[in-house]
Amino acid sequence: MRPLPSVTGSVAVLDRPDVDTDQIIPKQFLKRIERSGYGEFLFFDWMKDPAFELHATPGASILIAGRNFGCGSSREHAAWALEDYGFRAVLAPSFGDIFRQNSILSGLAPVALPVEELARIKQAVAARNELTVDLEHLRISHPDGLELDFAFDAHAQETLVNGLDDVARTLTRADEITAFEATHLARFDARSLAL
Repeated sequence: MRPLPSVTGSVAVLDRPDVDTDQIIPKQFLKRIERSGYGEFLFFDWMKDPAFELHATPGASILIAGRNFGCGSSREHAAWALEDYGFRAVLAPSFGDIFRQNSILSGLAPVALPVEELARIKQAVAARNELTVDLEHLRISHPDGLELDFAFDAHAQETLVNGLDDVARTLTRADEITAFEATHLARFDARSLAL
């Protein structure tokens, strides 16, 4: 997973409530097991509409969404599709719980903000479409001076800033694991289990 200490880029606004994971990545595209290749199918049905909001800001790396973004099923492919499309952070008033966790494990930052703060951000990016979401310092900033601090779970922050999946997080403690294992005798000889 790529580290995500911060992201600076243009912003796409999808101000719709209750966007579920079935809309983010429809079921017919869930046939592969790798994490890549889903971006081209992001919001597949909505992308057919030339007036769809995401068409206004191609290449955006930050998405501002409506409340309860990513609700619905537990498909992790939704977070994969957003990340593969190029988004590194999603700002919304609230997220589906499973989507939020899948996003963090995929390297996508789901930042929950009050509606009033999102309105200020939308107003700023309407005048100049650029924003920085700094996960190291938990601050959102706009070149014209807007700065907002945000709360974020410390474990999720460490995961994203350092690009740690569960295996990488375990390996950061390899010396401790080795030391522990050296002080405990094996219960059986693992070599005897070899076929």
